[in-house]
Amino acid sequence: MFGGNKVKINKDVLERCKQCAEIAGYGSVEEFIEHVLEKELKGIEGAGTSDDAITESLKGLGYIS
Repeated sequence: MFGGNKVKINKDVLERCKQCAEIAGYGSVEEFIEHVLEKELKGIEGAGTSDDAITESLKGLGYIS
């Protein structure tokens, strides 16, 4: 990927992602992370499309308080 977006990830979390990507047979850690994010986004988006429903989902997951 040339000149793509960049996201900072905690080193420990990145290491865990690398291990899981390898165990699960993903071609790269980026592919694994993208897949995990897509699953999480679909779950949140499926909960309702309103801002309030998304906010409540994120609170329930502990991402915001």
